[in-house]
Amino acid sequence: MDPEVPLRKIIHVDMDAFYASVEQKDNPSLQGKPVAVGGGSARGVVAAASYEARVFGVRSAMSGYLARQKCPGLIFVKPRFERYREISRQIREIFMAYTDLVEPLSLDEAYLDVTENKTGIPSATLIASEIRHRIFERTGLTASAGISINKFIAKIASDINKPNGQKTIPPEEVTDFLMALEIRKFYGVGKVTAEKMHNLGIFTGADLKDKSQEFLLTHFGKSGSHYYSVVRGIHHSAVQPERVPKSVGAERTFSENLSSEIFMLERLEAIAAELESRLQPKKRAGKTITLKIKYSDFRLQTRSKTLPYYISSSSMILENAKELLYQESLENSVRLLGISLSNLNTEKKQSDPHEDSIQVQLKFDF
Repeated sequence: MDPEVPLRKIIHVDMDAFYASVEQKDNPSLQGKPVAVGGGSARGVVAAASYEARVFGVRSAMSGYLARQKCPGLIFVKPRFERYREISRQIREIFMAYTDLVEPLSLDEAYLDVTENKTGIPSATLIASEIRHRIFERTGLTASAGISINKFIAKIASDINKPNGQKTIPPEEVTDFLMALEIRKFYGVGKVTAEKMHNLGIFTGADLKDKSQEFLLTHFGKSGSHYYSVVRGIHHSAVQPERVPKSVGAERTFSENLSSEIFMLERLEAIAAELESRLQPKKRAGKTITLKIKYSDFRLQTRSKTLPYYISSSSMILENAKELLYQESLENSVRLLGISLSNLNTEKKQSDPHEDSIQVQLKFDF
């Protein structure tokens, strides 16, 4: 790790199977049963799956047809985004009791910087445990957490003891942890990148660290610098509670490639609904809508249009996304669709004053 980089105490909190867990909590008859939030028709898509369903291989973004094949007893329920937002607000209130440095990533996960916190508790591990306990007391839902010196490692750590667990990677264990970590578990390394790394003889963090920065830049472009730094425990990104996004989007990767535009429309409807749910909490709207298409050969295409007015409702988002979909013929089968809105109705704000303010080295137990 770079001795010049100030250490922080970062917690990544991730709710366990959030949408499905909310449905099971609100409907006791669903508890202990395989549940999928989304559409169960031949053209439906799984938005979230309970842990009972995941045992059968059911995953988010999977087609409803395939999900039923994998789990014949699967119970589908329609998403209730307003209910999910309501509970997300309750969870956010708990976070804010400990620190103002909270960076939400979605309705069900967030980063917290507790290097300096409102409770005076010196241990980030104890704070994470207390937060998880309070979330369960208030909502009846479980959460997992990762605790470490930066956002990158905390994010990885939160997956280790899921569900309903937490993992701390203290400063003195960061190097050993990263060296032993399988490369596919590095946050941000997807299936394609992992395969490429495997072909280059990179299977673990130790293998990655053995490669020079020049080698990584040659094979991975700008991402090479990122990989070179994070495997050494260096990640400068601070928790940004007041970050004003330039765009808001939602996307889905499909378990099976889609070749028919008709099959894509229902996917776009679900994506538009998710995008609306991300816009509403801050009352955001946008004038420029972009449709993202990733083909089965991993080529990426975007199609955009700018409207003379702001939109935020799922119906308007879907209407314009459909126009973009039919704008020209598809070049191949599709593995991912995404919709984003930019040119938002948010005023420019000054940068977060907290971003560079924490310059203290850790003096307490993690």
